[in-house]
Amino acid sequence: MGEIVEKLKEKNLLENTIIVFTSDNGTHKEGGRNQNDIEYFKSSGIFRGAKRDLYEGGIRVPFIISWEKGFKKNQTLNTIGAFWDILPTFNEIAGIHASAKTDGISLVNTMKVNAKNRRKSLYWEFYEGGFKQAVISGNWKAIRFYKGAEAERTELYDLNVDPSEKSNLALQLPEKVKQMVLIMEKERVASSHPLFQIK
Repeated sequence: MGEIVEKLKEKNLLENTIIVFTSDNGTHKEGGRNQNDIEYFKSSGIFRGAKRDLYEGGIRVPFIISWEKGFKKNQTLNTIGAFWDILPTFNEIAGIHASAKTDGISLVNTMKVNAKNRRKSLYWEFYEGGFKQAVISGNWKAIRFYKGAEAERTELYDLNVDPSEKSNLALQLPEKVKQMVLIMEKERVASSHPLFQIK
């Protein structure tokens, strides 16, 4: 990264260049790596899970952005976003008003003034290892696991006090679980692709 920054400075391009450092998912168990490696090297930090999990270790990633003339330096934002927010964010920066429908929202204002973004929730689903869904709404996160086409169980976590997802609160807070499941059902769009069928 240092070499990239130096080259941009040398070419007088740094002020008008946006640099992003991020990842598409958490650490993985491929290529000979296993859970013991993840635990030994603390590859997921304090977070539970890895790539292909819907726990935070599988879906929470670093997102570092630098824009000399656009964003304040050395600020940390405690806000949620996802990769589908990148296109509308960069469109706004570039002054482009795309007409294509997207689930993303621009995070420009959030990053410029550390404002709360407009997003109420984030939704994921994943089919590998059995269909599962997850939703984050405010500080709450629910993960629903399926056995075949039937929902088998739903886990509930308060990420503000339990970012490691160690304390499943589903039995203590059944009404909150119902609220989160309703969000999942509202957000899910059925796909005709065979890999994304609940079966």
